[in-house]
Amino acid sequence: MRAVTRESNSPARPSEGYASPCVEPRFAGPNYTIGIEEEMMILDAGTLELRSEIEELLKASPSDQVRPELMESVLEIATMPQPNTAKAGEELRGLRRHIRETAAAQGLAIGSAGTHPFAMWEEQRIVGRSRYRDLVSDLRFVARQEIIFGQHVHVGLDDADKAIHVANGMRVHLPVLLALSANSPFWRGHATGLASTRTPIFRAFPRVGIPPTYDDWDDFAAKIGFMVESRVIEDYTYLWYDVRPHPSLGTVEIRVMDAQTRIEHTLALAALIQAMVKELAEHFDAGRGLSKYPHQMIDENKWLAARHGLEGELVDLPSTERVATRALAARLLERLRDHAQDLGSAAELEGIEDLLERGNGAARQRVVHEANHDLREVVAEIVEATGV
Repeated sequence: MRAVTRESNSPARPSEGYASPCVEPRFAGPNYTIGIEEEMMILDAGTLELRSEIEELLKASPSDQVRPELMESVLEIATMPQPNTAKAGEELRGLRRHIRETAAAQGLAIGSAGTHPFAMWEEQRIVGRSRYRDLVSDLRFVARQEIIFGQHVHVGLDDADKAIHVANGMRVHLPVLLALSANSPFWRGHATGLASTRTPIFRAFPRVGIPPTYDDWDDFAAKIGFMVESRVIEDYTYLWYDVRPHPSLGTVEIRVMDAQTRIEHTLALAALIQAMVKELAEHFDAGRGLSKYPHQMIDENKWLAARHGLEGELVDLPSTERVATRALAARLLERLRDHAQDLGSAAELEGIEDLLERGNGAARQRVVHEANHDLREVVAEIVEATGV
């Protein structure tokens, strides 16, 4: 998929004159620093069922790099901003090691995948914090059934308009990132036939999926400000799109990926994303415009990625040609290698090659399941591989 240069006319902004998104943009650089967030499962070490033990783990992990999420059986770890995936990898390995050791001391285990293969959302407790209780009050069943796990990558930028350009340009890459990361083929004890079951579950939320495009920062601020002024959202963090500007952090955040079991795949996806952002930022600095892709076709590609992972085909926008997803991802990888090399993140791209050669997480879970049709065995494998 190509970022083809094309001029476009700016549409009218009916939301002009409304409030900003309640935060001043802090896009001050340095460019291309990365932060990685991983949502993980808290498990009983014996039964491998989800356990609502986040508060106990937080008591033993006072750092704000270990955080709660919506459910008490979920935790998030987050790196500090790092210049490349080599540095981020050192920190992330330390965080994974810390939470595994902390959990083990309490008879718990930690696993990472897009869904827990046999957990029931009805049995999960909501974290006792006002944001999450308010979320359940607002969204009801939609929030309660969201027992899913993702990977988020933040990339720092030095200009607000550049961040909007990058977020717009990232939209066309989201299906490839989902296909590479798909790691949730089981849900509530069943094989769903999907590579990423997490994707349609999360789709029930409002303000998710492929985002709209914005002309520039002012357009984003006006339109999100309109929503804040209308009191339908409190602030821009209630936009859960697959990619979004994060002005309070000065980053663009990519959120489309399933959580990865193996840390080398987490880092590989982060390296690929960092290179994508660099390419798009340089595109902006050169004064070039982005191609216009039909929203419905990007969304269709995302569905194909969720359904088939790396085993299917995607439409090679802006053409109508369907191309093997593996071939499309391999082509993108080769195009971005030099950018990753410049950033000091090229070594981690070996993880993308591993995904293309040996399959994504969904394919690996299915191989384990096919041996004995035992989902506890699948979870045991997830726990073991999470610790490598």
